[in-house]
Amino acid sequence: MTSAPSHSELDLPLVATALMKGVVYRDTHEQVWRHLLPLQSRVREYMSTIGLVPVVDEAEGYAFLRQRDDEPENTDGSPAGSAVPRLVARRSLSFHVSLLLALLRRRLAEFDATDAGSRLVLTREQVVAMLRVFLPATSNEARLVDQVDQHITKVVELGFLRRVPGSDGAVEVRRILKAFVDAQWLADFDGRLAAYAAQLRGEPDAALDPEEGAHP
Repeated sequence: MTSAPSHSELDLPLVATALMKGVVYRDTHEQVWRHLLPLQSRVREYMSTIGLVPVVDEAEGYAFLRQRDDEPENTDGSPAGSAVPRLVARRSLSFHVSLLLALLRRRLAEFDATDAGSRLVLTREQVVAMLRVFLPATSNEARLVDQVDQHITKVVELGFLRRVPGSDGAVEVRRILKAFVDAQWLADFDGRLAAYAAQLRGEPDAALDPEEGAHP
């Protein structure tokens, strides 16, 4: 295991740049992570000047930026008056991507409850099975799988899934999902399924819109 850098070697620009680009993971950004931990107070002070708050979860091994909660906004989400311009974009998610995030979060909670390990890996077939019940019935299995693949690709782009190299479509659920679909939302999951059912019947959109971070 590589030791932490000395105080004189700490690189604040390295950490700030990495966080502005997206989520920093302990397992994939080892150098940045080693600098981040002892620099947390300085990173927090620096980011506060541009209206951002660093969120660091040492136990789960990830860090990202959030817009400061006290920044005033207009009804359309734009900064009000002299507020700091929003640097972390809000993204509207499609119904099925929102649903997949919810199902993955629930599966992650079940996985953690079994103490089966630290990495939740799902095959493509498992993801298809999770979503199948919420998709319109079809006799075209290939088309169904293609649709699910599109949703998986979007969630990978959001940073909540990571493809497993050398596998046939397997994905790892990234633990940062816990920060975006929280326990309170999960507790309301069953109630929200009614809204999802209404969506499938073609009624007005009722998709989940979890709070977005800095390009997770």
